[in-house]
Amino acid sequence: MTNRTRFWLPVSTLAFVFTFLVFCSSKKISSADSLLVKVTNILRDQHYNPAKLNDEFSKKVYANVMDKLDNDKRFFTAKDVARLEKYKTSLDDQIKSGRFDFFDSAWSLLMGRLGYLESHINETLDKPFDYNTTATYTVADKVEKYQPDLTALKADWKRWLQYQTVDRLYRKTEQQKNRSTEKDSTGNPIKEQPFDTLEVKSRAETRKFCTDWFKRWRKMDRRDQIAFYINCVAEVYDPHTNYFPPEDKANFDISMTGKLEGIGATLTERDGYIKVERIVPGSASYKQGELKAGDLIVKVAQGAADPVDVVDMKLDDAIQLIRGKKGTEVRLTVKKPDGTLKVIPIVRDVVVIEESYARSAMAEYGGKKIGIIHLPSFYADFSERGRGRHSSEDVQFEIEKLKAAGVQGIIMDLRNNGGGSLADAIDMGGLFVPSGPIVQVRDPDGRVREGQDPDPSLVYDGPMVVMTNTYSASASEILAAALQDYKRAVIVGTSSTFGKGTVQTFVPIGGGSSTVFPKGYGQLKVTIQKFYRINGGTTQLRGVIPDVIIPDLYDGIDQGEKEMDYHLEYDKINPAKYNVYTGAFSGKMGSAIKAAQARVDASDHYSKVKQRARNLKKMRDSYTYSLSLQGYTSQQKQLKEQEKSWSDSAYASVITSLVPLQSDLDAVKGDATREAQRKEWLKMYQKDAALDQSIMLMQDLIR
Repeated sequence: MTNRTRFWLPVSTLAFVFTFLVFCSSKKISSADSLLVKVTNILRDQHYNPAKLNDEFSKKVYANVMDKLDNDKRFFTAKDVARLEKYKTSLDDQIKSGRFDFFDSAWSLLMGRLGYLESHINETLDKPFDYNTTATYTVADKVEKYQPDLTALKADWKRWLQYQTVDRLYRKTEQQKNRSTEKDSTGNPIKEQPFDTLEVKSRAETRKFCTDWFKRWRKMDRRDQIAFYINCVAEVYDPHTNYFPPEDKANFDISMTGKLEGIGATLTERDGYIKVERIVPGSASYKQGELKAGDLIVKVAQGAADPVDVVDMKLDDAIQLIRGKKGTEVRLTVKKPDGTLKVIPIVRDVVVIEESYARSAMAEYGGKKIGIIHLPSFYADFSERGRGRHSSEDVQFEIEKLKAAGVQGIIMDLRNNGGGSLADAIDMGGLFVPSGPIVQVRDPDGRVREGQDPDPSLVYDGPMVVMTNTYSASASEILAAALQDYKRAVIVGTSSTFGKGTVQTFVPIGGGSSTVFPKGYGQLKVTIQKFYRINGGTTQLRGVIPDVIIPDLYDGIDQGEKEMDYHLEYDKINPAKYNVYTGAFSGKMGSAIKAAQARVDASDHYSKVKQRARNLKKMRDSYTYSLSLQGYTSQQKQLKEQEKSWSDSAYASVITSLVPLQSDLDAVKGDATREAQRKEWLKMYQKDAALDQSIMLMQDLIR
């Protein structure tokens, strides 16, 4: 019996506590209630810290909606806001009765403003700007004030349009300078374009940027609008409580399982067309062979049925037509790069996204073999009654391969790992420690439960380093915190992890469907518990502070949970009972950590990182650009010199070699594409100073 099976069997409610993927609600909801009422009923009954629907709540929802609709204060004026403020303390009453009065008013105002601004944009861009002006434009991270009226708003737009155009014109003139010695396909020097031509092109690109931007707003149908508003309401409970219409829930499931049923192509929306950006190796499209990156999909047919035109269709809607059950056929009419049209029949299949799964490699340094495990998420597939693919089992498999290859230490890379299955985080912790608690979880009523690893066996008991950064969140923080508390691994990373110390579950929204939601209302992701380290502190807000802190380019910028509005607070509970790990290398951890931090602090590379971080913070807070071409060019030259001083400090890796395991290459022998995949992902480690620091620290542990 696996750890997971034991963990799920003892008490049925534990399954609800320790996973994101339980779909149940304790409250039956009347199908007569509106969707908004259904959502707030679920939040009232299920949320860890349910908000009181009062005037203070109303003010928060109002602020959130206004921020989401016009974060940079580019559409609404102070006069508009004054008119909308009559709703500021009545949204709680509207929400209770399922009404959208405020949102519909704000949305209607936004749509009207798009039309008004569009004519102003076109009029402004119909003629050249004054490129010798003394005017400037300030780009700020947070715009504090609305423009007082439409006259001021139009003036601000005009300056912003000139800023956008000057930037494009500058880039075109610089590109032309850099290409002055290049030749075309016939061997002749590339013809220089006159300034006027470059200027016209720059204005045209600015116009297209605005047209596409406004088109995205206008493509939001009633379903999108309702989902938008409900999410603005849900986020006031906490940042991780979100509404998922059926299509969005399907995308979430793909991210959790690493697989979907479809054709296996990455699609984007470009100029009204659905463009193929990438074909997933081994997928149905890959095997069929005719669909290529760069193709534009213009029609989609289900088998022999009449095709549906997807030009100017929302990307999400087009994807829903293209996806489908394994074994069914979809016929795509595509426009090839040469302009020809072709109908391509593809039989859908299960698409496995290999990049979303755990992978391993082996590095050599100082004569030592060191294993590296890259884990992009804590994925789990419960669609096959728990028999699907799980990150904890995959990591165990990678460990066994690394042990067979003779590694003397293992580095686990959890950077940018946003979390996932809590059950897998617990099982994964059990691979490295004897039986004991991995995490504590508190219910809304104050009850505390421990997520235990009951298996006393160890899969790996050697030296271990865990790499984290600001975007290591949730389950990543659980694993890193447990291994740190047990003194089982050294944590190396930026000043702190993300700080998400909450547990979510999906709750289906009952009541059938409607004309707006023909596929049903979808599900609500609800925060139901907070989790705590075994030492008693929560990772909420503060995250996990590494043993060895690595400077980061974005150290001066607020990131993670603390920069999010409406987050839950940090607190503590009693520590769990656990025994600190005492392996063969444990006595070396203190000195190894001290030596590693000293190396980082003395590093010339990291000294430059700190200086670059200070410069980036200044620019992020606020930067005033000249709107004259000469002034803008001068500023860009200065910024480039700063960038050059940073980029010229070419970082040279200390790693002797970094290669995939031979067993991985043998498994795909004969398939050149998949063999290349096994090697390609390692390129991200080629100039990775943090990995180098982890490897040098590991050498100290295994000496």
